[in-house]
Amino acid sequence: MANQWLEGYSGHTTDQLIGLASHFRTDSIVLAFEQGITAKIERLGQERLSSAERVVLAVEALEREVNSEGYAGLFATQQVHVPNLVGALTAIGADTAADLTRSAINVLGIDGSLTAAAVAAAVAQHDAERDRALNGLDVSYYASAGDLAPRLLEYIKANRAQIVLP
Repeated sequence: MANQWLEGYSGHTTDQLIGLASHFRTDSIVLAFEQGITAKIERLGQERLSSAERVVLAVEALEREVNSEGYAGLFATQQVHVPNLVGALTAIGADTAADLTRSAINVLGIDGSLTAAAVAAAVAQHDAERDRALNGLDVSYYASAGDLAPRLLEYIKANRAQIVLP
């Protein structure tokens, strides 16, 4: 793995970013993909994303939020990705992270469909027992999930036809 940090997305195509993987840190490459897909949303709208692009966004949101604010932070700020998280983690082969995330979602106690609105409503309610359970899952995540960036980059490479940048 290269040690140099890619300073972000600047109009690269999917193949160009993949080609940079041997020269730059893997986490900076997947971050550039997230930035490129986010720019695509701004141009074309969320509904134009492929399922593979949604996987990239969901996994990156999980890594960023759980590593900084835990599952509670993820659920409070990234509700749009929650319904896709377990499937996204399974798609990249991150089964431990998928199991932990499934458990964290179950802690929310959502009855009915798992939607962004249902997640927002669940986290809006103060629940000390839920927060303790999520904190315990945070500890388990930190101890066992590992760095998801290499798995995500392999997924991106395998699904490059569905991840269209710029």
